[in-house]
Amino acid sequence: TTKFTSALDIPVEFVAKNVKLRGKLHHITEKGLEVEHIPISIPFVTSIQRKWQSGGLLLVRLAGVELAPSGVAWLQRELKPKQVIWFQLLGREDLALECLVLLNKGRFLSVCLNEEILREGLGRAARIEGLHHDSRLYWKLHRRLLRAELKALKKNKGIWKEESYSERIRDRVSNNKFVQTLKQFASWLRSS
Repeated sequence: TTKFTSALDIPVEFVAKNVKLRGKLHHITEKGLEVEHIPISIPFVTSIQRKWQSGGLLLVRLAGVELAPSGVAWLQRELKPKQVIWFQLLGREDLALECLVLLNKGRFLSVCLNEEILREGLGRAARIEGLHHDSRLYWKLHRRLLRAELKALKKNKGIWKEESYSERIRDRVSNNKFVQTLKQFASWLRSS
Protein backbone atom coordinates (compact mmCIF):
# COMPACT_ATOMS: atom_id res chain seq x y z
CA THR A 1 0.00 0.00 0.00
CA THR A 2 3.07 2.27 0.14
CA LYS A 3 3.55 4.75 -2.66
CA PHE A 4 7.11 4.65 -3.99
CA THR A 5 8.45 8.06 -5.04
CA SER A 6 12.06 7.05 -5.66
CA ALA A 7 13.77 3.92 -6.94
CA LEU A 8 15.64 3.73 -3.63
CA ASP A 9 12.30 3.47 -1.72
CA ILE A 10 11.53 0.11 -3.36
CA PRO A 11 12.64 -2.76 -1.14
CA VAL A 12 15.45 -4.99 -2.42
CA GLU A 13 13.14 -8.03 -2.01
CA PHE A 14 10.69 -6.54 -4.54
CA VAL A 15 13.46 -6.27 -7.12
CA ALA A 16 14.79 -9.74 -6.29
CA LYS A 17 11.32 -11.29 -6.67
CA ASN A 18 10.61 -9.34 -9.91
CA VAL A 19 7.42 -7.82 -8.53
CA LYS A 20 5.00 -6.09 -10.92
CA LEU A 21 3.96 -2.58 -10.00
CA ARG A 22 1.33 -0.31 -11.49
CA GLY A 23 1.93 3.29 -12.42
CA LYS A 24 0.66 6.31 -14.29
CA LEU A 25 2.85 7.57 -17.12
CA HIS A 26 3.87 11.24 -16.94
CA HIS A 27 6.75 11.84 -19.38
CA ILE A 28 8.83 9.99 -21.95
CA THR A 29 12.45 11.15 -22.06
CA GLU A 30 15.73 9.97 -23.56
CA LYS A 31 16.54 8.40 -20.17
CA GLY A 32 13.28 6.43 -19.91
CA LEU A 33 9.69 6.66 -18.77
CA GLU A 34 8.79 8.86 -15.82
CA VAL A 35 6.04 7.04 -13.95
CA GLU A 36 4.02 7.84 -10.84
CA HIS A 37 3.58 4.68 -8.77
CA ILE A 38 -0.03 3.72 -7.99
CA PRO A 39 -0.06 1.68 -4.76
CA ILE A 40 -2.58 -1.04 -3.93
CA SER A 41 -5.58 0.72 -2.49
CA ILE A 42 -7.46 -0.32 0.64
CA PRO A 43 -10.54 1.94 0.94
CA PHE A 44 -10.14 3.50 4.40
CA VAL A 45 -6.36 3.18 4.78
CA THR A 46 -5.58 4.70 1.37
CA SER A 47 -7.49 7.91 2.03
CA ILE A 48 -5.50 8.45 5.25
CA GLN A 49 -2.15 7.57 3.60
CA ARG A 50 -2.65 10.04 0.73
CA LYS A 51 -2.33 12.95 3.15
CA TRP A 52 1.25 11.96 4.10
CA GLN A 53 2.51 10.66 0.77
CA SER A 54 4.88 12.89 -1.11
CA GLY A 55 4.88 13.20 -4.86
CA GLY A 56 7.67 11.82 -6.96
CA LEU A 57 8.26 10.01 -10.21
CA LEU A 58 10.10 6.78 -10.82
CA LEU A 59 12.46 6.53 -13.78
CA VAL A 60 11.60 3.30 -15.61
CA ARG A 61 13.88 2.04 -18.38
CA LEU A 62 13.00 -0.65 -20.88
CA ALA A 63 15.21 -3.56 -19.85
CA GLY A 64 17.18 -5.24 -22.62
CA VAL A 65 16.42 -2.51 -25.17
CA GLU A 66 18.78 0.07 -26.61
CA LEU A 67 16.35 2.64 -28.02
CA ALA A 68 16.96 4.40 -31.33
CA PRO A 69 15.86 8.07 -31.54
CA SER A 70 12.90 6.92 -33.64
CA GLY A 71 11.95 4.60 -30.75
CA VAL A 72 11.56 7.53 -28.35
CA ALA A 73 9.38 9.34 -30.91
CA TRP A 74 7.29 6.18 -31.39
CA LEU A 75 6.76 5.87 -27.63
CA GLN A 76 5.70 9.51 -27.43
CA ARG A 77 3.12 8.89 -30.19
CA GLU A 78 1.83 5.57 -28.85
CA LEU A 79 1.64 6.29 -25.13
CA LYS A 80 -0.62 8.94 -23.69
CA PRO A 81 0.07 11.00 -20.55
CA LYS A 82 -1.70 9.65 -17.47
CA GLN A 83 -1.93 6.21 -19.13
CA VAL A 84 -1.73 3.33 -16.66
CA ILE A 85 1.08 0.84 -17.27
CA TRP A 86 2.47 -2.16 -15.42
CA PHE A 87 6.20 -2.54 -14.91
CA GLN A 88 7.95 -5.69 -13.73
CA LEU A 89 11.07 -4.95 -11.72
CA LEU A 90 14.18 -6.68 -13.05
CA GLY A 91 16.90 -4.50 -11.61
CA ARG A 92 17.79 -1.17 -10.09
CA GLU A 93 20.70 0.97 -11.22
CA ASP A 94 21.23 4.16 -9.22
CA LEU A 95 17.90 6.02 -9.49
CA ALA A 96 16.56 4.09 -12.49
CA LEU A 97 14.57 0.87 -12.59
CA GLU A 98 15.21 -1.74 -15.29
CA CYS A 99 11.78 -3.15 -16.10
CA LEU A 100 9.59 -5.06 -18.50
CA VAL A 101 6.85 -2.56 -19.32
CA LEU A 102 3.38 -3.97 -19.99
CA LEU A 103 0.55 -2.04 -21.58
CA ASN A 104 -3.06 -3.23 -21.41
CA LYS A 105 -4.71 -3.49 -24.82
CA GLY A 106 -8.25 -4.40 -23.94
CA ARG A 107 -9.61 -6.53 -21.16
CA PHE A 108 -7.47 -9.68 -21.47
CA LEU A 109 -4.62 -8.61 -23.75
CA SER A 110 -1.43 -6.86 -22.75
CA VAL A 111 1.60 -5.96 -24.84
CA CYS A 112 5.21 -5.92 -23.68
CA LEU A 113 6.64 -2.58 -24.85
CA ASN A 114 10.19 -3.95 -24.71
CA GLU A 115 9.32 -6.56 -27.35
CA GLU A 116 7.10 -4.23 -29.37
CA ILE A 117 9.91 -1.66 -29.78
CA LEU A 118 12.22 -4.39 -31.09
CA ARG A 119 9.50 -5.88 -33.31
CA GLU A 120 9.04 -2.47 -34.96
CA GLY A 121 12.80 -2.11 -35.50
CA LEU A 122 13.05 0.96 -33.25
CA GLY A 123 15.90 -0.33 -31.11
CA ARG A 124 18.40 -3.12 -30.57
CA ALA A 125 18.40 -5.94 -28.06
CA ALA A 126 20.91 -5.27 -25.31
CA ARG A 127 22.13 -6.84 -22.09
CA ILE A 128 19.41 -6.96 -19.42
CA GLU A 129 20.86 -5.00 -16.52
CA GLY A 130 20.05 -6.18 -13.03
CA LEU A 131 19.55 -9.87 -13.82
CA HIS A 132 22.29 -12.46 -13.39
CA HIS A 133 23.48 -14.03 -16.64
CA ASP A 134 23.11 -17.53 -15.26
CA SER A 135 19.45 -17.13 -14.24
CA ARG A 136 16.67 -18.80 -16.20
CA LEU A 137 14.66 -15.58 -16.31
CA TYR A 138 17.55 -13.71 -17.96
CA TRP A 139 17.83 -16.20 -20.81
CA LYS A 140 14.06 -16.53 -21.22
CA LEU A 141 13.64 -12.75 -21.57
CA HIS A 142 16.75 -12.32 -23.70
CA ARG A 143 15.51 -15.00 -26.10
CA ARG A 144 12.11 -13.25 -26.39
CA LEU A 145 13.80 -9.92 -27.12
CA LEU A 146 16.12 -11.43 -29.73
CA ARG A 147 13.17 -13.10 -31.48
CA ALA A 148 11.36 -9.74 -31.63
CA GLU A 149 14.47 -8.09 -33.07
CA LEU A 150 14.81 -10.88 -35.65
CA LYS A 151 11.22 -10.27 -36.83
CA ALA A 152 12.08 -6.62 -37.55
CA LEU A 153 15.26 -7.67 -39.33
CA LYS A 154 13.41 -10.17 -41.54
CA LYS A 155 10.70 -7.62 -42.40
CA ASN A 156 13.20 -4.79 -43.06
CA LYS A 157 11.57 -2.53 -40.45
CA GLY A 158 12.91 0.54 -38.69
CA ILE A 159 16.68 0.63 -38.25
CA TRP A 160 16.97 -2.62 -40.21
CA LYS A 161 15.41 -1.15 -43.35
CA GLU A 162 17.66 -1.48 -46.37
CA GLU A 163 17.51 0.59 -49.50
CA SER A 164 15.89 -1.09 -52.46
CA TYR A 165 17.96 -2.07 -55.47
CA SER A 166 16.67 0.88 -57.54
CA GLU A 167 17.47 3.35 -54.72
CA ARG A 168 21.03 2.01 -54.44
CA ILE A 169 21.54 2.30 -58.24
CA ARG A 170 20.11 5.85 -58.28
CA ASP A 171 22.45 6.89 -55.44
CA ARG A 172 25.49 5.37 -57.15
CA VAL A 173 24.67 7.08 -60.44
CA SER A 174 24.04 10.49 -58.87
CA ASN A 175 27.24 10.22 -56.79
CA ASN A 176 29.35 9.20 -59.81
CA LYS A 177 32.06 11.82 -60.56
CA PHE A 178 31.43 11.71 -64.32
CA VAL A 179 27.69 12.37 -63.82
CA GLN A 180 28.44 15.23 -61.42
CA THR A 181 30.85 16.77 -63.95
CA LEU A 182 28.15 16.52 -66.65
CA LYS A 183 25.65 18.25 -64.34
CA GLN A 184 28.13 21.07 -63.65
CA PHE A 185 28.79 21.46 -67.39
CA ALA A 186 25.02 21.56 -68.15
CA SER A 187 24.43 24.21 -65.47
CA TRP A 188 27.38 26.23 -66.84
CA LEU A 189 25.85 26.03 -70.34
CA ARG A 190 22.45 27.24 -69.03
CA SER A 191 24.01 30.18 -67.20
CA SER A 192 26.03 31.40 -70.21
